Amino acid sequence: MIILGISALYHDSACAVMIDGKIVSAAQEERFTRTRFDPAMPVRAVRACLSDAGVHITDVEHVAYYERPERKLGRQLWSGLPQVPETSPVALGKLDASRPFRQIEQLLGFVGPVTAVAHHEAHAASAFYQSGFDSAALFTADAVGEWTTTSYGRGDKNGIELFEEVRFPHSLGILYSAVTSYLGFAVNSDEYKVMGLAPYGSPGYVDLLRRLVTDQDGGQFRLDLDHFDLSGSGPMYTDRLCTLLGRPARSPESEIEQFHTDVAASLQLLLEELLLLKLDHLHQVTGSTRLGYAGGVALNCVANRRIREQGPFEEIFVQPAAGDSGGAIGAAAMVHHRLTGEFSPRRLTDARLGPTGRTAPARTWMRRAGVPALDFAGDEAGLLAHAARLLADGAVVGWYQGRMEFGPRALGARSILADPRDPGMRDKINALVKKREAFRPFAPAVVAECCAEFFDLAEPSPFMLDTTTVRRGSELPAITHVDGSARVQTVDRSDAPRFHGLLTAFGDLTGFPILLNTSFNMRGEPIVCSPADALTCFVRSNLDALVLGDQVIARADLPRHWPGLLDDLLPYQRPPISRDVYTFL
Repeated sequence: MIILGISALYHDSACAVMIDGKIVSAAQEERFTRTRFDPAMPVRAVRACLSDAGVHITDVEHVAYYERPERKLGRQLWSGLPQVPETSPVALGKLDASRPFRQIEQLLGFVGPVTAVAHHEAHAASAFYQSGFDSAALFTADAVGEWTTTSYGRGDKNGIELFEEVRFPHSLGILYSAVTSYLGFAVNSDEYKVMGLAPYGSPGYVDLLRRLVTDQDGGQFRLDLDHFDLSGSGPMYTDRLCTLLGRPARSPESEIEQFHTDVAASLQLLLEELLLLKLDHLHQVTGSTRLGYAGGVALNCVANRRIREQGPFEEIFVQPAAGDSGGAIGAAAMVHHRLTGEFSPRRLTDARLGPTGRTAPARTWMRRAGVPALDFAGDEAGLLAHAARLLADGAVVGWYQGRMEFGPRALGARSILADPRDPGMRDKINALVKKREAFRPFAPAVVAECCAEFFDLAEPSPFMLDTTTVRRGSELPAITHVDGSARVQTVDRSDAPRFHGLLTAFGDLTGFPILLNTSFNMRGEPIVCSPADALTCFVRSNLDALVLGDQVIARADLPRHWPGLLDDLLPYQRPPISRDVYTFL
């Protein structure tokens, strides 16, 4: 049975192709349109994933959609209708529960059955059916899906049951996003910056922030709504939050002061406390030792570490595309189980689920442009040795290989790589390549069999969803955060043989089978998708070399006029969502 899962029409739209219960291809629309967080029906992603899976839209037997549009419409009308201008057909068009089904037929060309599952069911299913567990407690937390913001459930061979929920507007995601906005960062996008900023501060404001939320019995909690503005007409916080904290909100891009780092630390601590309380409740109700966890809040890897270390569950699986894009996987898996009754627990260990970029044509592009390139076709050992030597000599390298990752993390397929031993490397990449805030940390990728030598990590972490203590931080300054931690990716030979081989080759040269690994993109842009995207980013950035499949291109060999030409041809695109507020439309 071929099922197409769809997540669309809010933000970060995506699709997933499932054949006989296994995800064979999945991708986000933003990678193809180059519009960050693109919410549109994922026409290009669907086309690419179907081709990657070797099937056509006419082969698809069922489409699974990641939310119930009629339930979402009820919340939209409650919260957003007064703000919709009478003359705005675009805004009014969003208040249409039939829009997803109409676009699936008109834009994707699918005329068969479509099943919509609840948003938090899709989140829970995305974790459970990829966890490999035959039974588990299930927890989801995000800003909002339809009316639900937090859900508690269980999964087993009979399916998924969500038995308790917290309803909008009381939301851990909204709490974190509102303070993110107060700190001058973009909501629905930059919450991870607040997480990265938190270790620079002390949680001296946590008692004040605790006034924003009241813990209640069971899985319940309530926000003090006097401090939040969810109308969509302005920032997500009110003046009362500024009064509570004794300072006006930080202006975007302005200087970050100690006050801001302390608020970030306080917010992070509060989130962790609330998550532990609610997970204790879930454990008491279910009695399970296993947890499946998804939703946007599950991307907070610092909180994930504390959940693993101090929470009540012995085994935890966090779905790598835990945000809304992963709802496409969950919806497909849930509908497959319902339709077939088949249940075969299998653990997802590799998030490289996207299409493979064809790098062979780049040979012709470079030859016609008069740009020399080293070609290692048929000589993988030579390629890895050459790339490892470049990295050991201090080069910053774009690495484009095989299938594209699904989810927000680059995991060695669309990555920028560098030497983690270089104390100046983090500042170099931040200033010259990523063009982002200097306080943000970079993550290490390490061969799985050597992880314990360098990191205090007891189990595999293939998706960069946990932080841990760096054992030899003074020797790895480029990937060690100010608190001595790192967000580690463990690389198994069986899942990623070429990336594992590069790490091994670098280790042979340096004694450290570890590389700094960050996403292959520039600030404000999606991760590269095609070879053309990789070349474009390479030209516009200050990367020293690009390893594109079997080819190595040096920056020194590029024509000097190319960067300026591309800047004229590729103007910066604003993301299609507000940087200040959830519009809830």
